[in-house]
Amino acid sequence: MLEAFLKPGRTVHAHCDLPCGIYDPAQARIEAESVKACQQKYQDSDDPVFRERAVTIKEERADLVKHHLWVLWTDYFKSEHAQKYPQLHDLFWNATKEAGAAKKSDDPAQGQKLIDQIDEIAKIFWETKS
Repeated sequence: MLEAFLKPGRTVHAHCDLPCGIYDPAQARIEAESVKACQQKYQDSDDPVFRERAVTIKEERADLVKHHLWVLWTDYFKSEHAQKYPQLHDLFWNATKEAGAAKKSDDPAQGQKLIDQIDEIAKIFWETKS
């Protein structure tokens, strides 16, 4: 009886874990913009305490970039996308590696490279949205 009560009334199918609309590469881009801003603020300051805070926040944001990218890669993109866009795997690989590099870099140019890679992923993302 309890099993019948807990059984869903209908079954829905989606290519992602929820019907689309919850995924957006903008989340990763916003965090990448924060990474770049922290890198710039680090460069613009000579206050060691401020610089330390900029590094800490930058590293947190870089981890969030990786998180948002991996959610997109593992939950949104499917094998048919990888077949249509064979560069997709390398784009994600390079973007997550660049996010890792952001943790070690205080150069805003590196942050811009991360943003540019996310923009490449976003272009494909929007082409796959139906």
